Amino acid sequence: MSSRHPLNTTALTHFTDLSADLTAVSPQIKAEILAEALPYIRKFHGKTIVVKYGGNAMTEERLKHGFARDVILLKLVGMNPVVVHGGGPQIDSALKKIGKQGTFIQGMRITDEETMEVVEWVLGGEVQQDIVMLINHYGGQAVGLTGKDGGLIRARKMKMPDKENPGQFLDIGFVGEIDAINPAVVKALQDDAFIPIISPIGFGADGQAYNINADLVAGKIAEILRAEKLIMMTNIPGVMDKHGNLVTDLSAREIDEMFEDGTISGGMLPKISSALDAAKSGVNTVHIIDGRIEHSLLLEVLTEQAFGTMIRSH
Repeated sequence: MSSRHPLNTTALTHFTDLSADLTAVSPQIKAEILAEALPYIRKFHGKTIVVKYGGNAMTEERLKHGFARDVILLKLVGMNPVVVHGGGPQIDSALKKIGKQGTFIQGMRITDEETMEVVEWVLGGEVQQDIVMLINHYGGQAVGLTGKDGGLIRARKMKMPDKENPGQFLDIGFVGEIDAINPAVVKALQDDAFIPIISPIGFGADGQAYNINADLVAGKIAEILRAEKLIMMTNIPGVMDKHGNLVTDLSAREIDEMFEDGTISGGMLPKISSALDAAKSGVNTVHIIDGRIEHSLLLEVLTEQAFGTMIRSH
């Protein structure tokens, strides 16, 4: 993968500006672009690609439609996309309506009983069904799942270590850790031309629902399904160094250093940890990409350009 060229974002922005009017692109260039995709279509045919879908790509109309079409295209050329979605902004606006404020510790949402109810209906109802409807609208066959369905995500209450008081734990409510993933339902859907859309809600032995960070769910699902790729769509170009420059390639050792010196913090912590765990557990390549670029998913999977940050376990 390191032979792939870093992406020229200026050219790309220019290209997406042109995308509304493709008559400006010569037939020869169109043919070259299509031909460039062929080795990747061959390489990833029949392989599972887990996509963590979040950020602006989930809220901006143009990007939402582009994403739905990209996922369908990957399915039609023989890959098995599995989508795990977030929904932070949608949860926040639903909480605001009932007069509650979202609070976070170390990138995790504090979730009391009332918040958990909101999380469940926003993620498992509204957000998930929007994605399913949009993919179906463009001719794909998407099916929405939560951790309940087919016993997909078994969870337990998360114990959050208290950084101020070593050995102590913070109570962050109904926030879950993954106990086990039962991939049978996802595999059955995949084999049957469906595209699974997974909401990151897990269920405990007592039937209690737990809010699980979507990055953690995406990483674990990629690992259990032995995915070829895990792609995390974010609102940033990738992982940035201290000087604000994009790091295109990161090893486990470099990530540990960036955790230590605080370069990676807040909401990026669970994202990078899950990405690294997935890479260590046998997911071939893990990418953090900029979901604000239209069709960034296709560009990552089907073109030579490397963009965003690729995470390696060694």
